[in-house]
Amino acid sequence: MQGSYHSLLPESILYIYYIDGKIPLQQKFPSGSFLGNWEEDGFSFLFFRQPARELIEDLVRDDPALHLLDTYEMTYEQWQGGKIEPVRIGRFLFAPPWIETAPEPGQHALILDPGVVFGNGAHPTTQDCLEAIDLICTGKKVQTMLDLGTGTGILALAAIKSGCQKALAVDFNYLAARTALNNVHLNNMEKNILVIQGRAEEYTALPSDLLVANIHYEVMKKLVRTPGFLRQKWFLLSGLLRSEAKEIIDFLSGQPVIIVKRWNKDGIWTTILGITREE
Repeated sequence: MQGSYHSLLPESILYIYYIDGKIPLQQKFPSGSFLGNWEEDGFSFLFFRQPARELIEDLVRDDPALHLLDTYEMTYEQWQGGKIEPVRIGRFLFAPPWIETAPEPGQHALILDPGVVFGNGAHPTTQDCLEAIDLICTGKKVQTMLDLGTGTGILALAAIKSGCQKALAVDFNYLAARTALNNVHLNNMEKNILVIQGRAEEYTALPSDLLVANIHYEVMKKLVRTPGFLRQKWFLLSGLLRSEAKEIIDFLSGQPVIIVKRWNKDGIWTTILGITREE
């Protein structure tokens, strides 16, 4: 399923259809209006630029596995939860495509268009990951990176801007992968970042200087247990609640790794930076 990928503006109107069920891959939607489909836990969120109620009602009527749960109409700014403006996080400055910014000396300026995907840098786990990436990528210790669960691609973009040369950005969600690819193009990083739609745990077999996973705990449990996990030099694990982080740390304590630093925001979110070592 394709969608139109022209940047949304703060005042752009979104028409969102919340459906119980997964939309068939072969389903076609009007290319000028359809923005994309976000699938999560068996539910689908269809995004349009223009009303599509009749189309959606036809869709669910013809497929008994689908049920329309709700519809929403809001501005893009409302969907993103507030005013859309440049975000400064450490030495990074992220700005949407329609706002020109003047970075300060030593600041890394990047264009970030989150589309309808969340991931503009405001979440505490993203901020901790950015701090860690700046810490270890600046000294040219990291030349290759795996960004698993890339979302908007923000962490891969930051790593390249900090001196990493090559990154593989992976997300199982098609809409997220397409959003990340758009941001790669906006920053002219096509030679540095390859975006792939796929399962994160299937890509740890590729050795890298840095594995980053800001991802759901259920995926993280599988990821750290793959044989390829120990082939990464550095690892940065985030998106973990306190109890989840304890489970991951308990598992890692029995592995040939060293935990270098931990971040904990508000006693809720945990980020772990570590390095593997030979036994």
